[in-house]
Amino acid sequence: MKLAQSLSAVAGALALSVSFTAPAAAQQKSVAVTAIVEHPALDAVRDGVKEALAQAGFVDGKNLKWQYQSAQGNTGTAAQIARKFIGDKPDVIVAIATPSAQAVVAATRQIPVIYSAVTDPVAAQLVPSMAPSGTNVSGVSDLLELGRQIELIRQVVPGAKRVGMVYNPGEANSVVVVKQLRELLPKSGMTLVEAAAPRTVDVGSAARSLIGKVDVIYTSTDNNVVSAYEALVKVGNDAKIPLVASDTDSVKRGAIAALGVNYRDLGMQTGRMVARVLGGERPGNIASETSSRLELYVNPGAAARQGAKLPEALLKSAAKIVE
Repeated sequence: MKLAQSLSAVAGALALSVSFTAPAAAQQKSVAVTAIVEHPALDAVRDGVKEALAQAGFVDGKNLKWQYQSAQGNTGTAAQIARKFIGDKPDVIVAIATPSAQAVVAATRQIPVIYSAVTDPVAAQLVPSMAPSGTNVSGVSDLLELGRQIELIRQVVPGAKRVGMVYNPGEANSVVVVKQLRELLPKSGMTLVEAAAPRTVDVGSAARSLIGKVDVIYTSTDNNVVSAYEALVKVGNDAKIPLVASDTDSVKRGAIAALGVNYRDLGMQTGRMVARVLGGERPGNIASETSSRLELYVNPGAAARQGAKLPEALLKSAAKIVE
């Protein structure tokens, strides 16, 4: 009798143990993150996603399995990472930058996908519109209003007539910006001079091809260009061509000025969307978002090296002056 009671007590304890541990196992979530390349802006997005998830209660190593892979600028590698992640069957895939997002979205219609740092998700065919997609995809765009970018160019180089742009013609983000600038710049009395850089190693030579042809070089968030920004800065410094960027981290690396998104904040915004999906919402019911918080960074030292003088009003309005 005592033996039976003892066995019954052990069985009860085991059942109680299972009842406590089962919910913890059920709460375990997995997020797989991929980026086309590693550079300060995209790294800030990744880190912001992780921070926002932790704030929402999803902590790596506790109730969250987090994995990250960079494609190192190679679209073929981005496709391989997409297939690998889909095989892992995470709860959400976060795809940072257009090429990685395109690779993931093309490969799955079941696993939730949240994109980030994509300039034009509609042109990239990630979603049909910025409204809820009804698919497995939503995300956060870093689209900038180009009228304000053109005004910044005019403030930095008041007499500019020819605006150079180095870009990767294979990146949808950059193609969209180039197309818009072709239309917008003539309205401000300027023209666009293009230089293609299909690979990161082409950035320096593409920039050099603009010497003598442009008054200023503008750079978008093109991943090839941002990855090799120092090559562009060398040309700007040597040839006295002012550099104006849309990525604020590029100002720390030698651009004169940038009016752009805070990419850590963009990552946090993305992470909050991921947390909603982990909590049970369907990506197709969530509208794509953009960031309205723009920051102006200026670098007076770079201005001096590139033959420009920053107006006092621009310096006073800057969120950060890089010394």
